[in-house]
Amino acid sequence: MLIRLPYGTKIDFIGKRLIAFAITAAIILVSIGSLATRGLNLGVDFAGGILIEVKTPGAADLATMRSTLSGLGLGEVALQTFGAPDEVLVRVQRQEGGEREQLAALNVVKNALGTEYEYRRTEFVGPKVGAQLLEDAVWAVGLAMLAIAAYIWFRFEWPFAIGALVSTLHDVLATFGIFSLLGMEFNLTTVAAILTIAGYSINDTVVEYDRVRENLRKYKAMPLLDLLNLSVNETLPRTILTGGTTLAAVAALYFFGGEVLAGFSFAMIFGVIIGTYSSVYVAMPILFYFNLRALEGKPESGEKQTQG
Repeated sequence: MLIRLPYGTKIDFIGKRLIAFAITAAIILVSIGSLATRGLNLGVDFAGGILIEVKTPGAADLATMRSTLSGLGLGEVALQTFGAPDEVLVRVQRQEGGEREQLAALNVVKNALGTEYEYRRTEFVGPKVGAQLLEDAVWAVGLAMLAIAAYIWFRFEWPFAIGALVSTLHDVLATFGIFSLLGMEFNLTTVAAILTIAGYSINDTVVEYDRVRENLRKYKAMPLLDLLNLSVNETLPRTILTGGTTLAAVAALYFFGGEVLAGFSFAMIFGVIIGTYSSVYVAMPILFYFNLRALEGKPESGEKQTQG
């Protein structure tokens, strides 16, 4: 079936900027409020717990194993294969108490699975290790955002860097917020998804910013609002095509990738949607409030890199 992309559209995106800013502010406030009151449902990676490497007699039946272990009353239990189909990593939520309680939970897991399984490795992840991983994850996200802003500043000018930073911050906060609101498990896989979302969003924003810079040189007398609208409309087919194909891929992961990839793929689906929104309705309208024409007389920071 032939899909026609909307070339030559004249949608007034920037004219709706105040409505968009209100929606954006609501998303940020709700996300911050949920994080402050509900917090995040931290997985074993951050909250600590028991890690058990198991070798099964044949190809692992994760559904059966998960059903068996989930009924033991040990809290959150996560399973995933790695290396080979008969190798499974079992993660069990940290139990209340000290080492004795952790060992008791480990024995309960082994008794439930039976003697036909080979237990190759057992580790106890303490709360201090989990806290360190969480701190490292926060630093990774923060430094990634600063690096993105620095790149945009170098590639374009400082007003573009501000727009990109606000847009990326909006995407990250919104993703944290949706996980907090829904109570979904937040683990290292989710952090990887958030970093991927930031990269996807900034890629979309850079394409639109490139078109803005081209149009600033091409239409020197055009009002800035009309120029920004023109730039968004000219890149709209690319935005729809990129977002649609990415959504199709991550939706397949969500519906057919199993429980192990559910958190990552859900974060990606939400991130693609919110990242596309922020590129159009956050990153671009912010430029309206800067005198971009005054920057035309300055040498472009990234001009040498783009010529040739």
